[in-house]
Amino acid sequence: MDKIKIIGGNKLSGKIYISGAKNAALPLICASLLTKDTVTLTNMPELSDIKSMNALLLQLGTQIDEFDDFVDGHPSKTYSYRTPEATSLIAPYDYVRKMRASYYVLGPLLARYGHVEVSLPGGCAIGARPMDIHLSALEQMGAKIEIKNGYIIADCPNKLQGKRIPFNIASVGATCNIMMAATLAQGTTIIENAAKEPEISDLAELLIAMGAKISGHGTSTITIEGVESLHGAVHKVIPDRIEAGSYAAAAVITRGKIELINAQPQTLQNPLQILKDMGVKISETPNGILVDATHAHLVGQDIMTDYYPGFPTDLQAQFLALMLTADGAAMITETIWENRFMHVPELLRMGANIKVHGHASAIVRGVEKLSGAQVMATDLRASFALILAGLIAEGETIVNRVYHLDRGYEHLEEKLKAVGADIERIHEADDIAAE
Repeated sequence: MDKIKIIGGNKLSGKIYISGAKNAALPLICASLLTKDTVTLTNMPELSDIKSMNALLLQLGTQIDEFDDFVDGHPSKTYSYRTPEATSLIAPYDYVRKMRASYYVLGPLLARYGHVEVSLPGGCAIGARPMDIHLSALEQMGAKIEIKNGYIIADCPNKLQGKRIPFNIASVGATCNIMMAATLAQGTTIIENAAKEPEISDLAELLIAMGAKISGHGTSTITIEGVESLHGAVHKVIPDRIEAGSYAAAAVITRGKIELINAQPQTLQNPLQILKDMGVKISETPNGILVDATHAHLVGQDIMTDYYPGFPTDLQAQFLALMLTADGAAMITETIWENRFMHVPELLRMGANIKVHGHASAIVRGVEKLSGAQVMATDLRASFALILAGLIAEGETIVNRVYHLDRGYEHLEEKLKAVGADIERIHEADDIAAE
């Protein structure tokens, strides 16, 4: 199993290109199941989660073509998806257990074929994420849902029916699933308390390009007027705001200066304001965002995660690590998922001063220094928090179980090395040979 080795102490400086957004790409891939025509997605990131989703669609009968491409002058991937007729309507456990987002096939397959079986995804390292909202909404639209032998079995022999569906929480997953399902339903569906994340709007834009009638995306009320069928389209995936926020934190924690090429400041207003309040210079450039902490005297800031446009839960771990280098104390409050402080014990081993209160909050106090250590990644975003700590720690830090990082950060060590980090990936074979 690969590891990442970091020798801390280097100030980062230069430019990092922000890749296509993982959290946008995954539902976009599943949207291709709504039509027999070809859906082409450009600016796709090279990530293990994309490979896992592609493997699932291949199992369902989708034909996938992969192309090397250049987007905005940078190497990228383009994928074309074509599903003339699904050869399976089952998303097996072996696929869903690897990647929870596999449940995005639920809405499209049910809408197009009237039947789908999806393995229950269960919990994950950052807490349980129930499917109740998805299933309740589909039942309201006329589907019959049965849970049997660990699978969601959904049937709707006649077409799904458009309904007014209020969500009790602004779930991103449920908003994506129901929006996709509603495109082929009879009548009009109105999702109330819909998620407002940029990834929702990106999915809506693809669906509209495919012939769907959708309005209100980006607000809490999305209206979808069902159509008879959808057609193919070409769509460019939006830049990854979480990757951009993560590398912004890398610039700040090392007191460096990085231009985040392709980053969209309008999708990061809350995190960027936190950085400004800490004492960091943030400016928009013709190509993205410039983060300058070269002369910053950082002051700790309280953070509370919230649904978009609030502070993203997917940046909580990274900004918690950032507060270790700031003066004073900062309270980090997690309101979205439980068990999202699992990286804290690893940071404590490096000399951090953090006190966790229950599952919801942590008090972080700045420290003089961190010391390199062997640490274990517990989930995707926690992994990057450990990378950040390693960048400033004295000596050598080894981050184990980096397959978490490969799920959401494209070419991480190459990007960090290009701006001055002393970082390398250790492959298991290399490790054995060294012994």
